[in-house]
Amino acid sequence: MPQDPIPSVSRTLADFVAASSWADVQAQSVEARRSILNFFATALGSARDPVVVAAMRTLSPFSGAPTSTVIGHSEPMDALCASFLNAISANLLDFDDTHPETIIHPVAPVAAAIFALAETRKLSGREVLTAFILGVDVECRIGNSVSPRHYARGWHITSTCGIFGAAAACAKLLGLPAEGIANAIGVAASQSAGNVENLPSAAKNVSVGNAARNGLFAALLAQQGYEAAPRAIEGPLGWARTMGDVPDLARLLDGLGKTWEIAKNTYKPYPAGIVFHSVIDACLMLRERIGRNVDPIESVTVQGSALLLARGDRPVNNERDARVSIHHCVACGLLLGTAGVVEFVHETVVRPDIVQMRQKVRAELDAQMPDGAARVALRLSSGEVLTETVTSPRGSQAAPLSDHDIEDKLREGVRTGRSDWDADRVIDAVWRLDAVDDVGELLQSLRPSSATRQTTSN
Repeated sequence: MPQDPIPSVSRTLADFVAASSWADVQAQSVEARRSILNFFATALGSARDPVVVAAMRTLSPFSGAPTSTVIGHSEPMDALCASFLNAISANLLDFDDTHPETIIHPVAPVAAAIFALAETRKLSGREVLTAFILGVDVECRIGNSVSPRHYARGWHITSTCGIFGAAAACAKLLGLPAEGIANAIGVAASQSAGNVENLPSAAKNVSVGNAARNGLFAALLAQQGYEAAPRAIEGPLGWARTMGDVPDLARLLDGLGKTWEIAKNTYKPYPAGIVFHSVIDACLMLRERIGRNVDPIESVTVQGSALLLARGDRPVNNERDARVSIHHCVACGLLLGTAGVVEFVHETVVRPDIVQMRQKVRAELDAQMPDGAARVALRLSSGEVLTETVTSPRGSQAAPLSDHDIEDKLREGVRTGRSDWDADRVIDAVWRLDAVDDVGELLQSLRPSSATRQTTSN
């Protein structure tokens, strides 16, 4: 008797998503809400950035029924536009969450899509959280299967894998059967895009926005009966091979439903590429060792892995360059003693003392150092050399941000992002998401105009 063929990746993931319930994911709910809190923090911090405002102007004439909240603003847009805008604003400042094994920023594509969809129909917080946790699992598992080769080839993995998480999560919220969820994942495979070369530009954020919007679009198409090739991911001419190499199916599927990728998520204390956080921490420690007096510093040497040098050994011409610059991160840590949003804005980037400090920095390869680690050495005018090595920076799994840290990050995002949203109202809403009957109603209550009307009518 012939054996049944091995199920496709799309169908295996779809069966898992379709069969999973709140009871299966409830233990991950706290980390999910921490992730969503960080999502709102970063989106609020960028809400009125010129990049987001320009995207809003571009999309506004084409937006359909205004059903869905644009974070940090009062006026809604249609679900596809809102998902795009909220994903780019959450990702814009390089301040969003990180899945360490893949360097995927998991939340922006998935949360932006499911919140936009939730406002078009009455969905509970538990339904939304369930879909969110499952979507993050799908995108990160697919990312695991092609890492690190996929990113090394130049594919921006948050964008290319984020679309799968958004598609699976939205298909779950739409109540699609396993076959429909598999088709949504397959349709997403035809829309996956984004390249690393664009990281220092707003074009990077476009692909993150597309991951959210097109993931939602894929689920909506599947709802209408669109079909996809069963092996759209792992087939001979499928997504994985065309954008990398043969996928590691063991890393993709082992522990499915037993171990959860959301549990590995981390949150940034600094709005810079994750590989630069050890550089900043080392410089903050060295600053204290020299009594905060930077005048005796003659030169700075930063040693790290090939990834650190590839991402950060670059000239700084603008604030986007600064967020992915070893040299600027050193200047922030040593000269300013802090590395928040304002330390990466244009006015700071062009300061003469910052420019001068950047010129003293040299990067060197240390092939023995793991990705994400850094060794910083200061040579002083006295000839003395001071060194600090950091392998687990603040915000990593070994030194995680607390709930209070993430709440403070959100409050700071409201201030620096010049939003008129109420930070404490957002924080309260996220923490009680699992008890909410209608997420759309909750999101609408966060818009200042809605809150004002509510207060006036009481």
